[in-house]
Amino acid sequence: QVQLVESGGDLVHEGGSLRLSCAASRDISTFNAWAWYRQAPGKQRELVAAIFGGRNVDYADSVKGRFTISKDNPKNTIYLAMNNLKVEDTAVYYCNVRLGSYWVRQTSWGQGTRVTVSS
Repeated sequence: QVQLVESGGDLVHEGGSLRLSCAASRDISTFNAWAWYRQAPGKQRELVAAIFGGRNVDYADSVKGRFTISKDNPKNTIYLAMNNLKVEDTAVYYCNVRLGSYWVRQTSWGQGTRVTVSS
């Protein structure tokens, strides 16, 4: 198993930037996909960004050109750089990793890290 702990969330003004981190308790190179999700108040959790197989990167249309997902294998950390933040980016952000076809977080997602963007 692996423990994932998110950090870096904060209150920022619209147009600001943040970098979220997701620290894993084991070697993340053993996984084949790494992702960030978010859940806004009253909405379902949605995929924000993901790296598949170490090369293919996918972003939600709403964040393309503003968010960048990356990972640092030696540090066992996944990052989400967020620029030009908008009020609609306000949400709790979570990370997840996949082993084979199995995403580690299924029903229990932990506390995540809260991002609040003010106008």
